[in-house]
Amino acid sequence: MTDKTMTADEAVSWLHSGMTLGIGGWGSRRKPMALVRALLRAEITDLTVVSYGGPDVGMLAAAGRIRRLVTPFVTLDSIPLEPHYRAARERGAFELMEIDEAMFMWGLHAAANRLPFLPVRAGTGSDVMRVNPGLRTVTSPYDDGETLVAMPALRLDAALVHVNRADRRGNGQYLGPDPYFDDLFCEAAQTAYVSCERIVDTAELTKEAAPQTLLIKRHTVTGVVEAPNGAHFTSCAPEYGRDEAFQKRYATTPWAQFAARFLGGDEQAYQSAIREAP
Repeated sequence: MTDKTMTADEAVSWLHSGMTLGIGGWGSRRKPMALVRALLRAEITDLTVVSYGGPDVGMLAAAGRIRRLVTPFVTLDSIPLEPHYRAARERGAFELMEIDEAMFMWGLHAAANRLPFLPVRAGTGSDVMRVNPGLRTVTSPYDDGETLVAMPALRLDAALVHVNRADRRGNGQYLGPDPYFDDLFCEAAQTAYVSCERIVDTAELTKEAAPQTLLIKRHTVTGVVEAPNGAHFTSCAPEYGRDEAFQKRYATTPWAQFAARFLGGDEQAYQSAIREAP
């Protein structure tokens, strides 16, 4: 049996500047924030980030780590537009490829299946083609002759995702109401690092949950990181909900001040700081 366990800092040590990095979760829900915080502690920059964006994008943008962003949105859910992302975008800090949510999904599907693109209807009849002049269309070779968007594969050098439980071999399990697209991120990537609330024996994964909850397959996973409360301040149902008070603090505090207060140390220091925060 291959033991893929490692620390968050060890996982990030395999990443490097200039990579295309996919980050799982959705908005401010089940984001791999412990891995993002480890990434912020490393001197890694010039990233192409691919994400259904939330505070992962906001923090990396505020820290000046993003060269190019591919996303359908960047939101904190209860706060519609991520403020640190917005500030970075308004000052032109990075290149943006903004696409439809379904186009994004099919781009991951194409990469996961090692295809150059997939034809999709999403994006037609909208400004997506205008703001992304590099996108192309294809015509169906069948009798319908329909014109479709040729969504390019969103190939990833590495992916970061967070789930409820995992085993040491890399099987990852979600227990909340939505899998999001974390499996596609892992399948679309050359390497994938899964953080989880708890590492358990393989047999434990299906003792109290259906096999369908085994979202992440071990053959797609490079490393497993046990990170309790590792999605904070985003939600990780049913373990915990979004920390709305802390999220508001993040959204309303100048970045330099927030980073100095909460991101100056390791993950243990962060967890201690949020417990002590008024």
